[in-house]
Amino acid sequence: MNEKPTNPKDAIGANKLPLHLWPPAATAYGCVGLAEGALKYGRGNWRDAGVRASIYVDACKRHLDAWFEGEEVAPDSGSPHLANALACLAILVDAKTAGKLVDDRNFNGAGYRALVEELTPHIAHLRDLFKDKSPRHFTIADNPEAS
Repeated sequence: MNEKPTNPKDAIGANKLPLHLWPPAATAYGCVGLAEGALKYGRGNWRDAGVRASIYVDACKRHLDAWFEGEEVAPDSGSPHLANALACLAILVDAKTAGKLVDDRNFNGAGYRALVEELTPHIAHLRDLFKDKSPRHFTIADNPEAS
């Protein structure tokens, strides 16, 4: 059996970060959000001043919630909410990496994981309890404005 010889670079590269897995669309969206912030506040401003985790978590959640409720773009800038949410996450990660994150996360949140694990089996119970039901689940496609 003839096997193709492996390029020595393959063995080295296979153990490095698989950067090809990050979708280019996410990079493009994130760049829009970061460009908006750069034009408003200055590029990389958080690396100088630092950021409070709670401020960027709140902003990220607001953008995700607005998007999930059917609003594609922020009314003040016209930027996609998903772009702004990605920018918030990027700033949190970068500030943490640069040592500029003010970590004001909740005190003693250790019970969250246990709570989720405790409640998760209840969903299976509810699904079984109501398995004979077939209610209509409404989505954004049901909005009159969406058609």
